[in-house]
Amino acid sequence: MQDIILEMRGITKTFPGVKALDNVSLKVRRGEIHALCGENGAGKSTLMKVLSGVYPHGSYEGEIHYEGQTMAFKGIEDSESNGIIIIHQELALVPLLSIAENIFLGNELAEKGVVDWPKTYQRTFGLLAKVGLDAQPSTLIEKLGVGKQQLVEIAKALSKSVKLLILDEPTAALQENDSQKLLDLLLEFKAQGITSILISHKLNEISRVADSITVIRDGAAVSTLDCRNQDISEADIIRDMVGRDMAHRYPHRSPNIGAPLLDVSDWNVWHPESIDRQMIKNINLRVSEGEIVGIAGLMGSGRTEFAMSLFGQSYGRNISGKVHLRGKEIDVSDVRHAVNNRIAYVTEDRKELGLVLDETILKNTTLANLHGVSHHTVIDDTRERCVAEDYRKALNIRTPSVFQKVVNLSGGNQQKVVLSKWLFAQPEVLILDEPTRGIDVGAKFEIYSIINQLADEGKGVIMISSEMPELLGMCDRIYVMNEGAFAGELVGHEASQEKIMSMIVNT
Repeated sequence: MQDIILEMRGITKTFPGVKALDNVSLKVRRGEIHALCGENGAGKSTLMKVLSGVYPHGSYEGEIHYEGQTMAFKGIEDSESNGIIIIHQELALVPLLSIAENIFLGNELAEKGVVDWPKTYQRTFGLLAKVGLDAQPSTLIEKLGVGKQQLVEIAKALSKSVKLLILDEPTAALQENDSQKLLDLLLEFKAQGITSILISHKLNEISRVADSITVIRDGAAVSTLDCRNQDISEADIIRDMVGRDMAHRYPHRSPNIGAPLLDVSDWNVWHPESIDRQMIKNINLRVSEGEIVGIAGLMGSGRTEFAMSLFGQSYGRNISGKVHLRGKEIDVSDVRHAVNNRIAYVTEDRKELGLVLDETILKNTTLANLHGVSHHTVIDDTRERCVAEDYRKALNIRTPSVFQKVVNLSGGNQQKVVLSKWLFAQPEVLILDEPTRGIDVGAKFEIYSIINQLADEGKGVIMISSEMPELLGMCDRIYVMNEGAFAGELVGHEASQEKIMSMIVNT
């Protein structure tokens, strides 16, 4: 008989006007890695929040059976006390506290109210060794990269005697090397008998580590696939996720490249704090009308720093170089000038820098072009609503109303709101930094279609992505970046992952 550690039966969760989960059932075997797949908004994270007590017993219908007992978690403390630990996509670490302080925050090793720091540091060293993180317990979280922060979160989970570890998109913001290390760590935990539930959009990662896969679509569990006893292809998973076959991951496009549009010459940027550190070195870039130009490179190569410095000098100091639009030099010395000169930037961090999360879709859509919905500095409410509705329909933003707060949208729909905001600003050049990070294959296809439409309208698109297949599938030309400089340039149909990596390692 199978050793089932978790069984969720008939889980139904309703929010005002939306049924997020509809009679979902899930079985997880002890010691396995069980993957949850589905499009953004399908209900994966909601199901795990029900399990972990974020949505307490009584706020949903159905039953949770864990280790043979019926559970009624009233909060996350209840689930953690039973060894169920969830690591959310947005890491819950305090940047200005140390690694040790974060790991034992709320679970301090103390006697009579006094923290035992030697014991805390000793335990921290042991936990960091388990997750393979070579760092001092006293290191501040803000000094760590995202990959190392993710390892701190896992070390924090291990400090609580975890039996069932839930990871929500743990590799969404990681480079490939860090992602592989994290997956290897999950396999080590599996060997130690720890059960994991992995939510991920990266199907190649799921195929590598998952023993079982449950696919959720539109709030319902549509299939459970046993990877141990059958060969499961990515096409099988995608078909269940989106309800249709996706023979082509990237929409077809026939490029119609026109006249030169943007020209950046001799662009240099220095680090904002380190006086002697040059971040961007003599970059020359050109984009024509209707062209999608990619920038490839490893983490730390300077792609985002270049994009932000170009967009109103949002990053860096001692910036030099020239920017021409249609042959005329333009001023990009601040964001207002960049926007006025028809340059837009979709940031890689939509939650922190791209959106006002507690505001509505309507307010976010018009934020970058208030002049377009106002008269003599007074907002025209009717005009503003019409604009937001038009973009909601044009970009297929799945929401019952433009008055919905963006914090309640899925990642893919949030990204569409960011695009709406900048499209309403009427740019001629759109810089897209990791435009599909953290969103599913179905939503990615929609984003790709929007990008192609922009190019077909004659706009210039600069696309930064850590996913090389994405660049190869979308771009007409690709610049390869390494250590703040362009290492080479490839025409789209001649480019390959091997050629890109060769340029990086040989510079």
